[in-house]
Amino acid sequence: MRRLFTSVNAQIMSKSKGKSKAGVESAKNDAKAMPAKEASPISVDKSGNICIQILAKPGAKQNGITGIGFEGVGVQIAAPPSEGEANAELVKFLSKVLGLRKSDVSLDKGSRSRNKIIMITKGVSTVEAIEQLLRKESDS
Repeated sequence: MRRLFTSVNAQIMSKSKGKSKAGVESAKNDAKAMPAKEASPISVDKSGNICIQILAKPGAKQNGITGIGFEGVGVQIAAPPSEGEANAELVKFLSKVLGLRKSDVSLDKGSRSRNKIIMITKGVSTVEAIEQLLRKESDS
């Protein structure tokens, strides 16, 4: 009885090994075919809106941009993270920094998280202009 189970398990394992290798090889080929994309926290979505990945730090003494990295733009917010106060303050602060109306800047994802995505209405500004304004604010 024991030998029967061992031989069945050995056949099942050998079949799955062959499939996993084929999957790895096809993934490697896909990676070679696709060009490397530069990682940036500011991007354009399918509908043409500009998305900014934010790493929020609520409860700070004053509003400010702490830095811009690959994973997101660090923003400290002078509002507590309760009842959406920090989210409203974040949208207000970014609209002021970017020189846009508050209605052009909205919170897309992450209302209860520190990792947020801010969406800027299409046609209002460009990725380069936004990145330049954010870098200028983080340096000062």
